[in-house]
Amino acid sequence: MNIILFESNNIPEKISIKEEKAKHILKILKLKTGDNFSCGLVNGPSGKGSITSIDPEWIHFSWEKTSDPVHLYPLTLLIGYTRPISSKRILREAASLGVEKIIFTGTDTGEKSYRDSNLWKGEYRKYLLDGAQQAASTGIPMVEFYKDLQTFIRENPSQQGSSALERIVLDNVEPTVKLSEYTPSDSSCLLAIGSERGWSERERQLFRVNEFVFASLGSRVLRTETASTAGITILLARMGLL
Repeated sequence: MNIILFESNNIPEKISIKEEKAKHILKILKLKTGDNFSCGLVNGPSGKGSITSIDPEWIHFSWEKTSDPVHLYPLTLLIGYTRPISSKRILREAASLGVEKIIFTGTDTGEKSYRDSNLWKGEYRKYLLDGAQQAASTGIPMVEFYKDLQTFIRENPSQQGSSALERIVLDNVEPTVKLSEYTPSDSSCLLAIGSERGWSERERQLFRVNEFVFASLGSRVLRTETASTAGITILLARMGLL
């Protein structure tokens, strides 16, 4: 991890030796009294921690703020539930790349059991933190869950005016444009990616009716996690953010 994040209102003055944070400081970074490390608050400021002492139970340190919170990129990832191991990778990479929001939805072709995984009972947050800490960022995405695509669309109608959110769906069946050649007209985007077996024809019709742009990542069939990382990266570049 390139920054250590704390989920609290304030930076603490000590870290228990039993915590993973302490193990990282001592065993990976190999820091000692007088050394510094990067740390900050989740979705808050970042700064420099200076180790003042280390005893058998605690690492004691002081903290100095160096940066205000950095905003995440105005990109929402809408993604069909995948097997938990793939979802962990998606969460970690999306957080590392700086997306603002991740929305998981049930799909016609996805396995229903994936929605019931213990991952979604709170464990998923660990992977968001991993991604942000890898990126040396304090910001982590919001995460939302929907039963199916129709429910998501019904509860999130297309927006107009300055709050518009441009909607793009990755689909290798009937794309109208290559994502690498598409230039969004709005400053905020939503990128939809299907489950492991793609979108059904019923779901494609929902996208058509709701004016999603159908885009592709080329002719190759990619894993959901691969399409997620590639799609986010390309779209952020096309938005002029990378």
